[in-house]
Amino acid sequence: MTSSDEQVTSARQQLQWFFSQSPLLGQSVGLRSDDTSITIHVMTPISSPMKTGVATTMHNNKSYFEEVGHVTNNNVVDPQEEWLPITESRNGNAFYAAFHTISSGIGFQALMLPLAFISLGWIWGITCLSLGFIWQLYTTWLLIQLHESENGTRYSRYLRLSIAAFGEKLGKLLSLFPIMYLSGGTCVALIMFGSGTIKIFYQTVCMPNCNKANPLTTVEWYMVFTSCAVILAQLPNLNSISKVSFIGSLTSVGYCTLIWVISVCKDRPTSVSYGPTHVKSDVDRVCGVINAIGMIAFAFRGHNLVLEIQGTMPSSVKQPSRIAMWRGVKFAYLIIGLCLFPVAFGGYWAYGNLIIPTNEGLIKVMYEYHGHDTSKFLLCLTSLLIVIHCLSSFQIYAMPVFDNLEFRFTSSKKKPCPRWLRSGIRAFFGCLTVFIAFTIPFLPSLAGLLGGLALPLTLAYPCFMWIKIKKPREFGFMWYLNWGLGCFGILLSILIVAGAIWSIVIKGMPVHFFKPDKR
Repeated sequence: MTSSDEQVTSARQQLQWFFSQSPLLGQSVGLRSDDTSITIHVMTPISSPMKTGVATTMHNNKSYFEEVGHVTNNNVVDPQEEWLPITESRNGNAFYAAFHTISSGIGFQALMLPLAFISLGWIWGITCLSLGFIWQLYTTWLLIQLHESENGTRYSRYLRLSIAAFGEKLGKLLSLFPIMYLSGGTCVALIMFGSGTIKIFYQTVCMPNCNKANPLTTVEWYMVFTSCAVILAQLPNLNSISKVSFIGSLTSVGYCTLIWVISVCKDRPTSVSYGPTHVKSDVDRVCGVINAIGMIAFAFRGHNLVLEIQGTMPSSVKQPSRIAMWRGVKFAYLIIGLCLFPVAFGGYWAYGNLIIPTNEGLIKVMYEYHGHDTSKFLLCLTSLLIVIHCLSSFQIYAMPVFDNLEFRFTSSKKKPCPRWLRSGIRAFFGCLTVFIAFTIPFLPSLAGLLGGLALPLTLAYPCFMWIKIKKPREFGFMWYLNWGLGCFGILLSILIVAGAIWSIVIKGMPVHFFKPDKR
């Protein structure tokens, strides 16, 4: 090395040392020569215009990205989220959340609520229905608050939140089967109930000539309903079915209102009674009460969709998604309550112990006792609204299944699912559900058993998740409340499952594979 090179190097080292020892605060800047890079501190006083301007610009940029929902507490968005049906579009709002919640929260299970009052009676029936409604609303609030963690991570799927709270193995063990049943099992039940209602609609329309018209078989009605559902399922993501959910919300409110109004306004059957039904033993009475509580609990389902609905909404530090989501949920539950309570009270008041446990629930009883003195238009309208709502609910309950199947593809291929494959996945799911409906037509008879297994997903797990993630003060109000509700939810689930098994063993259950006409 020459003398001149040594002098240049020495000068650089002195210059770097001088700036590094400067007591003035500054910003690191890289100075690059032909062969060496030097990082020095630009001498900018603490309150200099240069430093203030740089800091303000950086703060404004961060605020901008936070406002538009791209940055939340330094959280990096996974690009895979933009490829999946649930989180592909985050343009949702409180209205969309309300439509999705109403469409998924009011279902054919609501038509079974009067049946629960037969075993519970008026006082205990009203008490259990009210407490179940409040309990479910509270656990919904817990899930909404848990959707976003303190570090900005968004849990847009129930299984992800369960894994974050309980660990990967335990989280999957506790939540995977209930989520699968509440998604896929509900779609199977919707095919059975919706196709049965289409059949009733057809018989009402062509009442004098039904026998001459060579009506379709049960399997063919399954195919008609499923074909319509698969066509609607081609909408790409959860946000895109908001208009479908809006229609589903209107139809659910419509048919619930028509059913209880027709039942209450018409004359009650002369043989109606409200006394306790005859049971052979005290064990049968206890099992009847437990099954009735299970019917009420099963009517309040849809918690496996709360996080998914919230995942379609934008979120930022200033406007977190939980605010708009809770606003939409409050409105939705007001509408749900105005539908479920009149159906339960009006149905039991109108028919009492005459209600029999059938898959069609209150709709079949109404047709049996008031089909002759009710206009054909109202009967057809009621059936048509039920069918439209079943098609709408099918879309939102099937979306987590579509999301999970596409997640497998995007995880392995590292690219979004092509349109042809997405359509194929949804057609395959439709074929699978209609095959299950055809193979196991007695599946609704297992609703008590399977509903008991899925009940903790709604009433217990959110309480334990709150304790594990939020870590409330020990022996405080929230600590006691969530531990109490969580443990009671698990106990209630065990009792419902035991009661369902006992009823199946004592009363028996018709098991007929591949014979849907005998269900």
